[in-house]
Amino acid sequence: MNMIRDTSSQDEIIDKPRGLTKKRIVIGAIVVGAIAALVFAWPSYQRWASAEQTVSKERLRLARVTRGDLTRDISAQGKVIAAIKPTLFSPAAGNVTLKVQAGDSVQKDQLIASVESPEIRNLLDQETSALSSAQTRYQRQEIQTRKTMLENQQKIDLANVALIAARRELRRAEAAREKDAISEFDFDKAKDDVATAELKHEHATADAKLQQESLAFELKTAQLDIEHQQLKVKELVRQVGELDVMSPVTGIVGNLLVENKDAVSKNQPLVTVVDLTAFEVELQVPDSYASALEIGLDAEVSHQGQRYPATLVSISPEVVNSQITARVRFKGSTPDNMKQNQRVSARILLEGKPDTLMVERGPFLESSGGHYTYVVEDNLAKRQRIQTGLVSVGEVEILSGLKEGQTVVISSLTDFNNADVVYLSD
Repeated sequence: MNMIRDTSSQDEIIDKPRGLTKKRIVIGAIVVGAIAALVFAWPSYQRWASAEQTVSKERLRLARVTRGDLTRDISAQGKVIAAIKPTLFSPAAGNVTLKVQAGDSVQKDQLIASVESPEIRNLLDQETSALSSAQTRYQRQEIQTRKTMLENQQKIDLANVALIAARRELRRAEAAREKDAISEFDFDKAKDDVATAELKHEHATADAKLQQESLAFELKTAQLDIEHQQLKVKELVRQVGELDVMSPVTGIVGNLLVENKDAVSKNQPLVTVVDLTAFEVELQVPDSYASALEIGLDAEVSHQGQRYPATLVSISPEVVNSQITARVRFKGSTPDNMKQNQRVSARILLEGKPDTLMVERGPFLESSGGHYTYVVEDNLAKRQRIQTGLVSVGEVEILSGLKEGQTVVISSLTDFNNADVVYLSD
């Protein structure tokens, strides 16, 4: 029986190669990489293992604790309004003729409208005529005064001549008396004539003085009548001039309150002009800040990414829908490209504290009641109790619990579930 032979006789012994093979190199690299990954991942694993909660870092807002000047302020929304927007009224009853249309640009002292008022023009003509009459009366009184003063002077002069003649006759009578050339009766008569002449001269002088004062008074009265009439004419001239309604400012025509050629009454609104160079901002402030608002507080208005300084100039005395209306005025020039009724944001600065430890304000303040936050370090967020102080629109004062330079979570802490340590995953 023949036996089947194996292949042992065909096998050849091969010597084991010395050194590293390609397979061993690959296996070694894999082992080394695994060990290195384990070394680097071990701290992360330890942090992850020590955390009670895991939260994605992308869902969080982080901020650094800083030190600086903290200002308590009020944030409010408002709209731009024209600080100067006068409404022009009809100066008298009549028919109005409009010279502009709504939206037209106008310059200061440009004609806006004219009112035709025959009544005022007729009154002006009447008072002008009355002024001419008063001036004529004054001139007539002036002539009469000179005439009367001339007559009085004539009476004084005649009395003076009579007095001189009487004194001359008395001297003649005295000389004749010494020579016994005249009787006692004629001598006494000469003395009586002198006394009478002196009395007439004195009365004529006194009467002329009184009449002079009286005539001066009459002239003064006539002059006052002229001045009174001149005031009437001046007032009517002013009223006639106001029949041409001029723009008091440079701006644009707002609302036309009447139609062209309408019959209008005195003091009826005609048109509104808006001064585009003087804007203010009307803000709606929550009534919870009512006690903190004071006229004169500094403010800032945000417009097109820039902040413009302003001043609080008025506060509404009443609360409407839990809001207080306040108005701020720009300290410098009005910002460019600002339009009426444009929506803007502003803040009113209430008080400030220098060299303050603070952090950016965020939802963490409401979710934690301002009692704690989380300090972030190496992807771990650790719960930290804090004490907050002054709160502004953008920052929160930190009284205790944090240090300058630390990074903290300022977003809502709801997802942290009050855990002491939270792992922040990428």
